[in-house]
Amino acid sequence: MLRILKASLALLITLVLTWVLNTKQGDIPPIGKLLSPYRGFWQNGETAADFPDQQTLTLPGLHQPVRVRFDDRHVPHVFAQNEHDLYYAQGYLTARDRLWQMEFTTRVAAGRISEVVGPKALEYDRFQRRMGLPYGAARSEREMMQDPTTRLVLESYAEGVNAYISSLSPKDYPFEYKLLDYAPEPWQPLKSALLLKLMAWTLSGRSDDLRLSNILGKYGPAVVQDLFPDYPNRTDAIVPTGTPRTFTPVPVPAVPPLLSANLSNKVPSREPDAELGSNNFAVAGARSASGLPILANDPHLQLNLPSIWYQMQLHAPGLNVYGVTIPGAPAIIIGFNEQVAWGVTNVGGDVLDWYQLKFRDASMREYWHDGRWKPIRRVVERIVVRGQPDRLDTVLYTHHGPIVYDHDETVFDKQTPTRHALRWTAHDGGNEVLAFYRLDRARNYEDYQTALSTYASPAQNFIFADNQNTIAIQPNGSFPLKWADQGKFILDGTDARHDWQGWIPMAHNPNVRNPARGFVSSANQPSAGFDYPYYLGWDYNPSDRAHRINERLAQMQHATPDSLRQLQNDNLGVNARLMLPWMLQLVTENAGATQQPRPPLPSSPEGAAVQVLRQWDYHYTTEAVAASIFELWYTTLVRRLWEDDFGAATGLEMRYPSSARTNQLLLKESATSPWVDDRTTSPRENIHDLLTASLHFTVDSLTRKFGPLGPEWRWANQKSTDITHLANLAGFGRMDINCGGSPGSVNATGPRNGPSWRMVVALGPQVRAYGIFPGGQSGNPASTYYDDMIEPWRQGQLDELVFLRAADENHPRLRAAWRLEAPSK
Repeated sequence: MLRILKASLALLITLVLTWVLNTKQGDIPPIGKLLSPYRGFWQNGETAADFPDQQTLTLPGLHQPVRVRFDDRHVPHVFAQNEHDLYYAQGYLTARDRLWQMEFTTRVAAGRISEVVGPKALEYDRFQRRMGLPYGAARSEREMMQDPTTRLVLESYAEGVNAYISSLSPKDYPFEYKLLDYAPEPWQPLKSALLLKLMAWTLSGRSDDLRLSNILGKYGPAVVQDLFPDYPNRTDAIVPTGTPRTFTPVPVPAVPPLLSANLSNKVPSREPDAELGSNNFAVAGARSASGLPILANDPHLQLNLPSIWYQMQLHAPGLNVYGVTIPGAPAIIIGFNEQVAWGVTNVGGDVLDWYQLKFRDASMREYWHDGRWKPIRRVVERIVVRGQPDRLDTVLYTHHGPIVYDHDETVFDKQTPTRHALRWTAHDGGNEVLAFYRLDRARNYEDYQTALSTYASPAQNFIFADNQNTIAIQPNGSFPLKWADQGKFILDGTDARHDWQGWIPMAHNPNVRNPARGFVSSANQPSAGFDYPYYLGWDYNPSDRAHRINERLAQMQHATPDSLRQLQNDNLGVNARLMLPWMLQLVTENAGATQQPRPPLPSSPEGAAVQVLRQWDYHYTTEAVAASIFELWYTTLVRRLWEDDFGAATGLEMRYPSSARTNQLLLKESATSPWVDDRTTSPRENIHDLLTASLHFTVDSLTRKFGPLGPEWRWANQKSTDITHLANLAGFGRMDINCGGSPGSVNATGPRNGPSWRMVVALGPQVRAYGIFPGGQSGNPASTYYDDMIEPWRQGQLDELVFLRAADENHPRLRAAWRLEAPSK
């Protein structure tokens, strides 16, 4: 009996242990599954030797055989005989390398993370749905599926993704599925639309309407006009003043009375963010050694692993294109073919506005607009929460768009005003897939223009070059037709005159073609010069990168692809070159107004720092100690200048003036400006006091962090670029990457942001192209190809891209040849 009892107890313990090890316990993955040698992470190990040189895959749904060549970076070169098979193969191969990434990012856009990680993501999911990303994606999907071309592309792509998913057993799942203990779900065209809307959120989903309304209410219109002007510096506009235009402007709406918006004190102030930016530029044949254009592009985004981009070559009748795409989106987004090349940077226009509403009563079932009460539409969102009952969330919709937060509640994004409606271009339809489908097949400037006609959001600066010696750039997208500064402040949701009054005609978007100066460029600066007749926005990135790019392009003669590569890696800080001589001059003058320290003695730590700064050449190299000192000194000075007036001490959510306006005040107005004095202290300070105190804080902070002044103060240590895993899984990112550059230099690397894809294309009879991104082709952390490009990217190198003309072409960097075919009948 005792033996039976012991045996039963042992069996029970075994069963319980088996259940525990194979069941997710809170945040702990099912350890048994994860460690299983048969289906755990051991099955995900992958080296270059694991890819067979020759392989035939039988895939249901293909119409004709497809040939795929892989090069030494694991880039697939796809040769199909028809468009269905081309996009089927693109979907299949992308999923093979990036399935978890493409599926997880669509969950991010759709507000479905709670299904995987449980209630900790609930507020995020509510926010995504209330911001209307799924709503906008559904509208875009309907529009794209009504077009026979994009319907074929999206359905074929989904068919290929699902063919790969169907081939998997649990042991084959990407590692993240095993760690988070869930399974992939079928792909649908809606998911591709969600990815495009997620890019709209990343690139156009911000607004300072609430902050500016608070500043207007506290300080009045004169201060707003003085410190927050439209386009504080248009000298380097993408389409410069004086560029000829071929259209007659349509009438712009008249300016109605401004709303006196309710003030909010919920959100901390912010400094303008220069880290999310991009560069593109092209030189005409007159400036190149070959006599034909050279084009370069490097979009700056948050850096993650798996990488944002995926390289591919797509070849079919009438098509031969190479470039990068977002995993989950068909076609090539940035790239080139045998005749043309193109790239993109973000426009940053004002395409997201908030409307203050008046409700009939506390039930919030009607709102006042245009002289009558209008009904509010209610949409019930069902949010699946892992390990808990589903949550129902009711989202209110007006004719403007959703009311993101309808009462004071727990919020994910505190920048969102409560009881306000959101109007945003991402909620509208569009057919971006058709735009890229056409760009991939473009042969000349006219084809480029036709392709852009269906591109809506997020607005991008599309740069172009072709082998007929044409260069061009066009800030392109759907821009609402507004009066000047409409949307700079919160708008009156009761007054129909505050509604968007249609759209700027696409043909009226700013454009420049073959300018006399012999180059075109963009770096997120203002889209157009002072003579452009429409309002596109007011708050753009500092023009530092644009100024440096144009400065160097204007000096180029006989340019080569390497000339443009070197420019992409330019580390000079224009802001430092402008501001540091002035800062050094004033800090060494004996002109303090208070009891703050006088000019630093040469033997003091501050004096030693000043000597280092005097010898600096303004380049943000990895070893530059002066870069660390200047950057912290300047940002501390800016914070001391503005924090008492626009920071937390005011009790209101506001923002600082732009760096361009700040520099103007410091250089030309600081001796007399009342803004220099710290309102929270006594006696009155002058600019010398702020500079000296900021320098002392800088030296003290760096000393505490790194020890006495020395090599440890190097810029690479202070900046410390990290590439984290997309889901922030510890151990699957690459930390402390030792690279130069700064958010304000052309090589705009920051702690988490940087050039996500560098590309240079030399047009000609045989196009030559170069490119790299900080990661690898594979999304598998155990793969050789997961992060193999990070080190050459860090060093500023580019790979010469393998651009094949035929499937049988020989190339020394080709490694494998696969054949995809339908099952035999």
